[in-house]
Order: sequence, then structure tokens, then C-alpha cells
Amino acid sequence: MTGIDLLAEPLLAELDPVEGGCRVVAVGGGHGLAQALLAVQAYAGEITAVVSVADDGGSSGRLAPALGIPPPGDCRRALLALSPDPSPWREAVEHRFPLGDVAGHSLGNLMLAGLAASGRDLEGALTTLGLLLGARGRVIPAAPVPLTLRAVVDGVEVIGQVAIALARGSLTELQVLPAGAVASPSALEALATADQVVIGPGSLFTSLAAALVVPGMTEAVNAGRGRLIYVCNLTTQDGETIGMEAPEHVAALCRVTGLRLPDVVVANDAPFPVPRRVEAVMADRERVEALGTRLETGSLADPAADWPQHDPARLGAVLRRLA
Repeated sequence: MTGIDLLAEPLLAELDPVEGGCRVVAVGGGHGLAQALLAVQAYAGEITAVVSVADDGGSSGRLAPALGIPPPGDCRRALLALSPDPSPWREAVEHRFPLGDVAGHSLGNLMLAGLAASGRDLEGALTTLGLLLGARGRVIPAAPVPLTLRAVVDGVEVIGQVAIALARGSLTELQVLPAGAVASPSALEALATADQVVIGPGSLFTSLAAALVVPGMTEAVNAGRGRLIYVCNLTTQDGETIGMEAPEHVAALCRVTGLRLPDVVVANDAPFPVPRRVEAVMADRERVEALGTRLETGSLADPAADWPQHDPARLGAVLRRLA
């Protein structure tokens, strides 16, 4: 055990999981996963975030190929969502450098890269940083190696998460490269023992499906005993899901990944301001339940957000009822 581990150990002892709460695994990436993790903290006794590692943009896109580690950005964001209490460590992890050789990098990404380079893999680095932050759960990369997304959109091959997110057309295939990559064993173990698996909200193909197409992931979800919940996005995403309503989101996710039909689909049913270029995702009960799943709705949008996002308290109240 290192000095850093010893320093952080008292923080771990102060965590107060919900007594008797269920084991929740949230799968995805980006801002949507962070909102889901904030939501489940109100009722979960054990929380695990399984994070897509195919991001090739921004700070992560620069660090991953240079250091041979999975991109740390979405993992860092998930760790911060599990560490909501203010602290000097949180402020440090959130800091993003504006100038110099490290311009555009967050200190948290650099810390994770440094910890991984000093003998830990990214999963071990996340465990150590989580101890320092007093995280209320674990963050696990979907795979132990950096991955590249490959898609077929309107019959044309598209490579890379950013390129796929911007592509317009019908996405018919999605896979990760290299072809021999497999899911992290600890991610598969968490899915096997979960009471509830929450997928979404988040970019349908480049966050949610990107995590599920890692070999072994979908099989673990489908074989697990946990109730499978799909949280539908509030709006469509320009370039990725324009024109798709809730039933199309569910059908596309299952078709592209092989995921079993969710036990419950959670969707918003209240009006909220919708920016131009996107549309509110409509969830017609008859059409959703005709797929063979159950629809649970509520007023889920955060009224104070500058851009549509789920309110963690409102989403958490719905997910608690489904636990």
C-alpha cells in the first residue's frame, strides 16, 4: 500500500452507503452517465459505473494514443459525479489548464494518466483517485485498453467516436477495434451481481452502444439477474438520432448491440425548453409497450439547466421506485 493509499483510507471509511440499498450498475459515458450516477446515490447501497473508453476527442483523445491507456475523460467525469462533496481534491481534479503545454487538459485526466503510468492500469488509477475524492462507488473502464469505434452509416464505413457522432444517416453496424479486445473482468463481475442495471441517458451510439459492443458486455447484461432500465434522452442528438422517438431509440440500441429488451423504459412526459436543431424525444406509451417493455414516465428535465439535462433528484425518484 502506498502513502497515497494510506492518506486516502480514512476518506473511504467515512462513506455512508444507503443501508439495505440495492447494487446498481450504470453504463454509458459523458454527461448523461454523470447525471445517472447522481440520481442513483439517493437509494443505492453499492454503485458501479462502467464507462465507455472509445472517446477520441479533446484531452482524452490526446492522452490515450500518446500513453497507450484508455481515454480517462469520461471516467474522471463519472468519478466526480460519485464525489459530490466539495473538497480541495475535487477542485484540483476539476481544474482545466488554459495555457502552455498542458492547455486543454484537466488536472484530473493528467493525474489518472500519471497514476496509470506509475504501475497501475486505468482501473487501478481510478480506485486510488476515488479514495482521495471520497467517491461513493467504483468507476470501471468498459475495457482495459483504448478502443476505436467503427460504424457503418448509410453503407459507408466511419471510423472514430467524433466522426460517428457527426455522421448523418442510418447507422447499421457498430463495433470496437482492435477486434480482439474484451471487456474488463471487474465490469463483467459487477453486471453479473447487479440488482439494477441503468443504461442511459447519453449519446445513443457513441456512449451507450459504444460501451455495450465491447465483447462480453452485452452478454453479461443479458445473463445478469438485475432489472434492466433504459433511460431515454430528453432530446434527439444532431447527427446521431435526429427524427428518432423513444421506440426507435430502444429498437436501435437492441439491434446494434444485441442487448435484450429493457425491463423498463424511463422517459420524460413534461414540457421543457427545446433548443433549435434538436427535438424532444417523444415516448408514446402504446408504441413503446408494443415492443414488449414497460414505460415509466415523469417530469425529468432540470428546469435550471442551460441545455436540456435530467434532474438527478427527479430521475432518482423514478429509479428508486424501480429498484
